[in-house]
Amino acid sequence: MSGKTGESKKVYENGTGCSETKSLGAGGDGERVRDFNKFREAMNERILESSNRQIRRFFNLDTRAYDEGALSRETKEMLGLVASLVLRCDECIKYHVQECWSLGISEEKLFEVFNIGLIVGGSIVIPHLREAVAFWDELQQG
Repeated sequence: MSGKTGESKKVYENGTGCSETKSLGAGGDGERVRDFNKFREAMNERILESSNRQIRRFFNLDTRAYDEGALSRETKEMLGLVASLVLRCDECIKYHVQECWSLGISEEKLFEVFNIGLIVGGSIVIPHLREAVAFWDELQQG
């Protein structure tokens, strides 16, 4: 099974000099996906409305790191997902799983990425792997 391809995208300026790409889903997203995106967007907006230049620069750096370069966006998102699994950051895992899905990364590739994260991180990654698969399944259904 492949991720969603041909999905509409919207690039917007977030007021910090960095732009973000947001997927415009076809509707019907599961509750977990909706809640994640709603919270992330609200808190990013809240954080970025501060006048702290260092935080705003870091957000910009984080956004730009995943731009196309010598490595493709797909490769960078898969690397981000492995790192997030190893660091056991469920919110980060969900973000990268969703980005992989929006880029059309296949489930077969995704599970290879999960395997690398599990090998590097060890069995403590398993609960986070469960969350990642549940989130992926919800994206697939939505």
